[in-house]
Amino acid sequence: MDKVVHFEVPADNVERAQKFYGDVFGWEIHKAPLDTSDYYFVHTVETDDKGMPKESGAINGGMMKRQSPSESVVIVLSVASLQRSLDKVEEAGGKVVTPEMKVGDMGLYARVTDTEGNVIGLWQNLK
Repeated sequence: MDKVVHFEVPADNVERAQKFYGDVFGWEIHKAPLDTSDYYFVHTVETDDKGMPKESGAINGGMMKRQSPSESVVIVLSVASLQRSLDKVEEAGGKVVTPEMKVGDMGLYARVTDTEGNVIGLWQNLK
């Protein structure tokens, strides 16, 4: 069974959203040290030296500038094989909306829609 391991929050104004989520929920949001200049890590709980949640069952996420008016919060599932999962999505009636991309040396990422049009992120660790 694939697990929810991450979420992504699009924002029209990232600074305003950072303040909102920090003030309301106490989340810490920091610019990601990746090639992507507009991505931020969202920490909902304390993390270890690898950036992983210390609290069992908790997940952290990301925030980025909204690309389209209809873009909404996305959950991200960890999968053993991204390509196999993309094939299964299409076989089940879903669609690949963001093709596979490599994220640094951390993993592979893609976005799909389910049969109802909901966007889901899929993540495969490289390490």
